[in-house]
Amino acid sequence: MASSDHMVLLDFLGSPFGMRVRLALAAKGIEYQIEEEDLTQSKSSLLLKVNPVHKKIPVLIHNGKPICESLIIVEYIDEVWKDRCPLLPADPYQRAKAKFWADFIDKMVYPPSDKVWAANGEEQEAGKKEFIDRIKLLEGELKSNPYFGGETLDFLDIAFLPLYYWFHTFETFGKFSIEAECMEEEFVYASLPHPHKVYDLAIEYKKKLGI
Repeated sequence: MASSDHMVLLDFLGSPFGMRVRLALAAKGIEYQIEEEDLTQSKSSLLLKVNPVHKKIPVLIHNGKPICESLIIVEYIDEVWKDRCPLLPADPYQRAKAKFWADFIDKMVYPPSDKVWAANGEEQEAGKKEFIDRIKLLEGELKSNPYFGGETLDFLDIAFLPLYYWFHTFETFGKFSIEAECMEEEFVYASLPHPHKVYDLAIEYKKKLGI
């Protein structure tokens, strides 16, 4: 990164979407400043200014220019710092495939996962079934490789890994077990909160919102 570059990440510690950006920045070895948002309180004036459309985190501000939406941010980081730890495959087909599964995670896995920890009764049970079924589809894509892209961490791993860090929370609230293993780089541990910390944040979040 050029000495003149200034990176600010608007984030919330427990957000799996913010975790994606932290991972991508760590994989590239990019230094940045974090501005923590409290999602249980009113949104900061800075967040409303840099993301007036969705008013959500994460937002990466690179030299004063905001980039929104986690997967778009990750792709931006990969394009700007192409010479370091490439995240998206060079092959057009493999790149399209990685984006397809990342989109699948956002549209088909995250919605039922929210029901596992934030809902109760029949709604929670339905969420658990959908969540497990869709995780099994992802396992089929992973096969026997340590990473979705094969032997090295890539775009799809960054899309999925933060969800893995929520598994303890899902298991505790949903009273079920998810059999999953995750081979991780050292920087992953340094960039993401411990799964038990994520659970504590979820407890606090539910109390503040009264759910």
